Amino acid sequence: MDILITGINGQDGSYLAELLLGLGHNVHGILRRNSQSENQTSRIEHIRHKLQLYYGDLTDFASLITALKKAEPQLVFNLAAQSHVKISFEQPVYTMQATGVGFLNLAEAVRIVNPGIKIFQASSSEMFGNSIDADGFQRETTAFAPVSPYGIAKLMAHQTAINYRDSYGMFVTCGIFFNHESPRRGTNFLTNKVCKTAVEIAAGKADQLVLGNLHSHRDWGYSKDYVKAMLALMELDKPTDAICATGLTHSVGDVVDHVFGRLKLSREKHLRTDKKFERPTEIMSLCGDSSKLRKLTGWKPEVTFEEMLDEMIAHWQKELK
Repeated sequence: MDILITGINGQDGSYLAELLLGLGHNVHGILRRNSQSENQTSRIEHIRHKLQLYYGDLTDFASLITALKKAEPQLVFNLAAQSHVKISFEQPVYTMQATGVGFLNLAEAVRIVNPGIKIFQASSSEMFGNSIDADGFQRETTAFAPVSPYGIAKLMAHQTAINYRDSYGMFVTCGIFFNHESPRRGTNFLTNKVCKTAVEIAAGKADQLVLGNLHSHRDWGYSKDYVKAMLALMELDKPTDAICATGLTHSVGDVVDHVFGRLKLSREKHLRTDKKFERPTEIMSLCGDSSKLRKLTGWKPEVTFEEMLDEMIAHWQKELK
């Protein structure tokens, strides 16, 4: 098939592109141009010769029409977004435009060019906010109550996906994905910030790791596992909404303890907190019930929380050398 990925140069986009190429598909991608072109494709440089890439932006409707006409895809995976929660408080308008209105632009462009194209929308656990069921889990029936501009924008996109599915009979599937990490995660995200800085401290290149709230809990999975779930959902006969999560939760402090333990670092000596890294409103616990996804597709996570962090540590040790 011809498959188009928005955000192909991101963490998930790059892993998904590798997966699809390995299955023999023709992979197309939309890149949002930035001024440092050498960094723009760093995650996909090793497969770039196998990809068809187009400059475009979810906020630029015409560029989406052009990319769809050039790629003529059977599937579109929408993985592009302003995806940093803390930054969404600093750039709320852009976050709404790129993450919320951006998906509306994509859905409408598909409807105009070819409504038979199947769409995957990457929805987010941030849509739940602090809404949680009595057993401590979030599931497809849990009420949405986002507490950040990012969460609100993702909820707009999610509801838009459902509306296009119901109104026009389009195949639009939403994967409600909980936090997922890898060595390709941006270093301004918590897990990779911890791993990179800790490796630098162990090597004598840095002295302290500075974080915000150590007590919030997240359901952390592995990005390469989660892109397999994306494809599995798109292979179903009917579109749906399904949570992708491990069902296990760890605190920010747990991340630090594991990484510092591996590198034999002292919390007391090398860790401090600063309120500037805290969000104006914080989600205290996210833990997903992915039983629907597992029942529909047979998917299950393969890499543990600890194995994921160990891989990230090893990546930064190699980079430092």
